Amino acid sequence: MKHFLSMADIDNDQIVRLIDIAIELKAGRVLQSLAGKSIALLFDKPSLRTRMSFEIGIQHLGGHSIYLGREEIGMGVREPVEDIARVVSRYADAMVVRTFSQDIVETLARYSSIPVINALTDYEHPCQALADILTVYEKKGTFKGTKITYVGDGNNVAASLAIATVSVGANITLASPSGYELPQKVIDECRARGSRSGGTIYLTSDPEDACKDADVIYTDVWVSMGQETESNQRLKVFEPYRIDTHTFSLAADSVVFMHPLPAHPGEEIAEGLLDLPQSVVFDQAENRLHAQKAVLSEIMR
Repeated sequence: MKHFLSMADIDNDQIVRLIDIAIELKAGRVLQSLAGKSIALLFDKPSLRTRMSFEIGIQHLGGHSIYLGREEIGMGVREPVEDIARVVSRYADAMVVRTFSQDIVETLARYSSIPVINALTDYEHPCQALADILTVYEKKGTFKGTKITYVGDGNNVAASLAIATVSVGANITLASPSGYELPQKVIDECRARGSRSGGTIYLTSDPEDACKDADVIYTDVWVSMGQETESNQRLKVFEPYRIDTHTFSLAADSVVFMHPLPAHPGEEIAEGLLDLPQSVVFDQAENRLHAQKAVLSEIMR
């Protein structure tokens, strides 16, 4: 693992290895893999879970973090991305980047002499996906034969989740309205990986059909950061894709509900859904810490 920019950067076996390490770390294994190391957090977008989980995870691993927000960096505005990569490489041992364009993290990686970790772009959210499949394994005890249903926008979270799910041999069904499906490149990647792992990907526009017999139901916000001008149109298009108690009645009896947060009750989920017994959303949020510690440990190994 030279960089971690996309779930497609690591193969099926590496994903399983990261989950195994995350399980050990969560169980109390102590690693000081970042002792004496400094990690730069370059954030174009604000965050609760991403910033806290990385800063605390770096501290747990014996390292030191420095946070630089949008005003300090001016990514591609105050200074070219290429120059930022070369400067940060002279100070830090790795960089964690939360930004808008996937092109930015790829450019940083190309011009950097240190590892670059994608903490979120508009195209992918690979650290979230690792936490997601760690949560699935904890709740279901297996990946094989597990049906994960994602309902909503085929966004960055859906893309990384789909690749991760199929890579470990689980099955994913995605229900999205026309025009909001996963990118074809992601679908092709999932099918290629499924041929090796036994995992499958199924696409539909019918949310009820997708949720039948699901072991996991997953959704995300309808309007992501940077899409505010599309808000009215998106709220109308995604109205039939809201998750509520009726959705759970279609799924397996032991279904669990997942969401990467922050959630918008009354939009993609019904009011009170996060507090139902089926919700494992806050376990999922905690697992960001353990999954990212595994990534940091491996990428600096």
